[in-house]
Amino acid sequence: MTEQKQTFIQTRLATMMFLQFFIWGAWYVTLGTYLSKGLGFDPAQIGRSYSAMPWGAVVAPFIVGMIADRFFPAQKVMAFLHIVGGCVLFYAASITQSVALFWVLIAYAICYNPTLGLVNAICFSKMDNPEKQFPAIRVFGTAGWIIAGLIIGFMKVEDQNLPMKIAAASSLVLGVFSLFLPNTPPKSLGHKVTVSDVLGLGTLKLLKDRSFAVFVVGSLLICIPLTFYYNFTNMFLNDVGVANAAGKMTMGQMSEVAFMIVMPFFFAKLGVKKMLLTGMLAWVGRYILFAFGSPDSLVWMYYLGIALHGICYDFFFVTGQIYVDKTAPKAIQAQAQGFIAFITYGVGMVIGSNLSGLVAKHFTAVNTSTDGVISSVMDWQRIWLTPALLAGCILILFAVLFREQEKAEHSAEGDVGEGE
Repeated sequence: MTEQKQTFIQTRLATMMFLQFFIWGAWYVTLGTYLSKGLGFDPAQIGRSYSAMPWGAVVAPFIVGMIADRFFPAQKVMAFLHIVGGCVLFYAASITQSVALFWVLIAYAICYNPTLGLVNAICFSKMDNPEKQFPAIRVFGTAGWIIAGLIIGFMKVEDQNLPMKIAAASSLVLGVFSLFLPNTPPKSLGHKVTVSDVLGLGTLKLLKDRSFAVFVVGSLLICIPLTFYYNFTNMFLNDVGVANAAGKMTMGQMSEVAFMIVMPFFFAKLGVKKMLLTGMLAWVGRYILFAFGSPDSLVWMYYLGIALHGICYDFFFVTGQIYVDKTAPKAIQAQAQGFIAFITYGVGMVIGSNLSGLVAKHFTAVNTSTDGVISSVMDWQRIWLTPALLAGCILILFAVLFREQEKAEHSAEGDVGEGE
């Protein structure tokens, strides 16, 4: 392959990755603000709406594993899902009723979530050295999310449905663009794929190792408090009067890139357990900062809480992916990664999204004035202290029960040894 042709391919892959995460970043961050201020939804309804994307993560493996990997080229599946998804999201922007919106967002999530795996598959199929080449492409996804937040914040439309329409239009663009991506044939053509393969249920044998079982349960539980951040931070910042909240929240993605660069240094110094605990501790710290900050003299506490995203995400989730790679036998490494993603981004966040909405509603006072005007006041300090307490309890249990082990020597048959 000539250098010019390789550059052309890399440019298309980078553009694909940029648009993929621009779409997500354009509407997801500000959804809570729009539903609250624009449509008057209560916090429980907002939490339920946010649970649509995790439900999509539950369904996504079946679409990719049972359909895309067996019958159709990845780029054509991408095109179909983004074009249909763009139409669905544009329709969602016109819905004002809570239950109807939830089901339409479910439909959109089923379209969008599989494309997260498909963009990676398309990239990897055209890379000779993914370890070195993929990060340079993946960073364009983070850039897309950041630029989407800056644009929405600059336009001051966080309480409107325009971000959803921008995301829908971008989805249609990526759908058409996908038809011009490098051909990526189905990798499981002619092979039988079972539900067990799709969900990574072969990973269940690893649960005989106590530390791996603790890691799986801890990963599930920590996703419950972390959804408070994704679901309510933008709404919170707007409520307390922080200007350009969507733009300010992009500091989290900037922090994520910075900590990703220095992760190898910390990994060598701290090891798996301390890295995971540091990530959990960062979640506790973030919520305490939100609970006790203020939009004037203590606004730096809000900014610091946002900037902790790099540690919150990289030190727990990225370290967790590395731990799974070191622990699982080679024969089921891919299944194990899929299983952890299903447990965290799917099951854990479905539970967390709904629970966060119920907690926020519990700490919201509804007042009616003498002239009949209904208003609600959210007790943000109590709302943020709830996930701080949850994350703190999970941190303590994880510290006591999890034991870091050296990489096990697995047999050629992929047998799993007993844990300590």
